[in-house]
Amino acid sequence: MSKKVFIVSSTMRKNGNSELLADEFAKGAAAAGNEVDKISLRDIQLKFCIGCLACQKSGKCVHNDGMTEIYSRVQNADVLVFATPVYYYEMSGQLKTFIDRLNPLFPKDNKFKKVYLLASSADTSESAMEGAIKGVQGFIDCFEGVSLGGVVYGVGAEAAGDIKNTPAMKQAYETGKNV
Repeated sequence: MSKKVFIVSSTMRKNGNSELLADEFAKGAAAAGNEVDKISLRDIQLKFCIGCLACQKSGKCVHNDGMTEIYSRVQNADVLVFATPVYYYEMSGQLKTFIDRLNPLFPKDNKFKKVYLLASSADTSESAMEGAIKGVQGFIDCFEGVSLGGVVYGVGAEAAGDIKNTPAMKQAYETGKNV
């Protein structure tokens, strides 16, 4: 059965390593017959959450920015995929801001049940991803019936494009193919 896969690339570096992983995941998901929708956070205006919780009453964020048209795409996806470079052993600030801004979707009945993390790091140890995984897991834990489908560890990739020479590219494709 075909799934709707929504991919969020959070790198500000065009053709950065985590974005290459996202593209490879997208290719795998599309090859398996899934509907793929991908955005890059560098292409949208994204304000910070101000913690007012107005969205919990109205179902809408008080900010009218690039997120406004994205909420329904996230809510109606079967699978969410977050791609991030790892900075200081954590997800990028852009991805954290995006996740914070998903608060209008809580505790609504969202379609997504699986979340994947694609992470790239100059560090060569998979343990470098632990902070990013913990952050994504914190988001997942707020939604009933949602689980972490998998993590692609793109380690040892510092310069843009370094990821192409790692096993993470094949892993991203295969993971996408098997969502």
